[in-house]
Amino acid sequence: MNEFDWAGVGAAIAAFYEAWRVPVRIAGVVAGTLLLRGILLFSIKRVVDRVVSGVKKAQNVEHTVELTASPLMAVRVVQRTRTIGSVLNNLVTWVLVSIAIVLILGELNFSVTALIASAGIVGAALGFGAQNVVKDMLNGLFIVFEDQLGVGDIVELQSTQGPVSGVVESVGVRVTQVRDVNGTLWFVRNGEIITVGNKSQGWARVIIDLPAPYTSDVEEVERVMLDTAQKMSREPAYRRKVLEDPEIWGIESVSAEALVVRLVMKVRSNDQFDLARELRLRLKLALDDLGVALPSLNRVVMDGLTQPSGKGGSRRPAPVPPEDSDL
Repeated sequence: MNEFDWAGVGAAIAAFYEAWRVPVRIAGVVAGTLLLRGILLFSIKRVVDRVVSGVKKAQNVEHTVELTASPLMAVRVVQRTRTIGSVLNNLVTWVLVSIAIVLILGELNFSVTALIASAGIVGAALGFGAQNVVKDMLNGLFIVFEDQLGVGDIVELQSTQGPVSGVVESVGVRVTQVRDVNGTLWFVRNGEIITVGNKSQGWARVIIDLPAPYTSDVEEVERVMLDTAQKMSREPAYRRKVLEDPEIWGIESVSAEALVVRLVMKVRSNDQFDLARELRLRLKLALDDLGVALPSLNRVVMDGLTQPSGKGGSRRPAPVPPEDSDL
């Protein structure tokens, strides 16, 4: 029996590899890049999911939206983890693609060293044009790691192009996407953001400036307002949303038409507008029972964002009454 010609097979493989060396190695670089990217993205996703699942398990909830009734830090951990995960996904893709391009050019017999040196010269020449991109990326990283904002936050951004307010839908390395009350999606370059006003961090305060007729019994009006707010804060549906007992801060302003009494209540930031809307309704009914007729409303200022009564939907601005009325 003739022995198998292993030497011939090896020579054939060597000849095939030599003939197709460059395409095979380029294909290997592409396949390795895609495989490594998939592994890294899967790892990032798993870490993010484990952090989110851990928070949900610790708070004994099934869905992220239910965390609004849990401690505020739990909500921020979930939002920040998801935001950082999104940024890391973008960074992984950019870094791996850049490395793959360099390796492929090396396989095509380009002088990578000379290419990098030339790129440095060209980069210096284009530095003035690209400095905004670098600024956007650096500022985006600081925004994320300093937890200035996160996906789902209600924010007011002041940029070099003007103010933008709405709900944050995406935080990228270069651009932050904010959807306003009209449904318009704004793409704000991170490098242009000057100040960030975040309405979803920590706590918020419901402020009710209620005008009472000048001739009314101020002490009785204050008592009814405080009793109404305290009764509402003790109800099971609102107990975990109210952080401190409501307070009457007294008369905010005096005019010939009305005395403006201020009521405040410290609440969880995500529940501010729903609680304010419910409290206004209850105060109106309580003052009706007391026989107090409020002065007419002369103007309405649209300020802030709110969320519809249902669990879904986008946040919408709620009308904030003038200084002489909050009902």
